[in-house]
Amino acid sequence: MSADESTPVHDDAAVAELASIRQSIDNIDAAVIHMLAERFKYTQQVGYLKAAAGMPAADPRREQVQVARLRQLAAESHLDPAFAEKFLNFIVAEVIHHHERIAGGER
Repeated sequence: MSADESTPVHDDAAVAELASIRQSIDNIDAAVIHMLAERFKYTQQVGYLKAAAGMPAADPRREQVQVARLRQLAAESHLDPAFAEKFLNFIVAEVIHHHERIAGGER
């Protein structure tokens, strides 16, 4: 703490490094959002195609293959495969919801 005991004293180099790391995190977050938006553009196309062809919104076999593939990618990238699966399941649930809305005539 500083002399007045209300403001902590920090190492300027540590503060600068923290700001730099946080900027990198912010950049990655922005890239993730942009990639998700791009992914959903393609899944929307899939939804319209499935609706036009009378196909079901969900494809459990495809989902199983994707889970296995992403768990493997996660393990290779030193990311918890269970986390990757939860993340994919969240995305797939949203995609299926969109496909159901498309099939129901919503845009």
